[in-house]
Amino acid sequence: MNAFRCLLILIAALAASAHAQPYPSKPIRLLVGFAPGGNTDTVARVVGQKLGERLGQQVVIENKAGAGGTIATGEVARAAPDGYTLTMGTTTTHAIAVAAYSKLNYDPNADFEPLAMVAIAPYLLVVHSKTPARNVKEFVELVKSQPGKLNYGSAGQATTTHLVMASFAHRAGLDVVHVPFKGNAPATQAILGGQIEILFGGIPPLLPHVKAGTLRPLAISSAKRSPSLPDVPSIAESGYPGFDISLWLGFFAPKGTPAAVTKRLESELLQIAQSSDVKEIMDKQGLEAAAGTAADLAKLVKTEIEVYKTVFKAANIKME
Repeated sequence: MNAFRCLLILIAALAASAHAQPYPSKPIRLLVGFAPGGNTDTVARVVGQKLGERLGQQVVIENKAGAGGTIATGEVARAAPDGYTLTMGTTTTHAIAVAAYSKLNYDPNADFEPLAMVAIAPYLLVVHSKTPARNVKEFVELVKSQPGKLNYGSAGQATTTHLVMASFAHRAGLDVVHVPFKGNAPATQAILGGQIEILFGGIPPLLPHVKAGTLRPLAISSAKRSPSLPDVPSIAESGYPGFDISLWLGFFAPKGTPAAVTKRLESELLQIAQSSDVKEIMDKQGLEAAAGTAADLAKLVKTEIEVYKTVFKAANIKME
């Protein structure tokens, strides 16, 4: 009997040991709600690789574009809260979506554990090199000379690339037509191919074409200039003081993820965002590494939801 009891104790101990494997013990899925090539995907791949190296497990990027990033975000909200399914949340998925969708299938505040903010991304207003406008003043004059005839692209309906141009159009009194795409990369291909005339897009996919002279940069959306394009003025400098719209990017886990796991991920992500090599990589691509704690990110989400409700109303943006 004693031998049998010892055997049971040994089996239980082995089962408990197997169950309590240190995190992480298998690859981690990182869902990105946008197509490859845009700001969100770029940051996810840079930080995801570093996170995998630090954790000793692969971080697998899965791009599930559509509905302003809400498809992938909703999937993560419903995933098992075990630390093996994360999402790269953004201004679009965790703030704008609340104003954009009356029946959003997740709650940015209630359904997620914020982990850390890792980057901020300004946007770049570009036109094709064949377009006569060479600065914001000339651009505004060009658009006003052809009301309702020029098209601008975005990474999707109700994304920041939509809102930044819609906000500027409202501010400058421009009549332009919105053409949504499924990500920054398709929108970039559209302006290169002549399907649209204007794009206020993410810097990473636009930068090679700007350097090649195919696209002409007119202005940056953030209050300050980008280190990757120091000669390009901001919209605020170009006659529209106070204009400042950028994308923030952070990591989120499903609500209920164990505190030990979220704390580990927060610590690793903050160290990655503050590392000199990641800052250098992001600077070269027109992004800004920005370390924000889980508490900072939670506060930011709540604030930004209210901000974008106001922006949505002011720019008279309606879901199509």
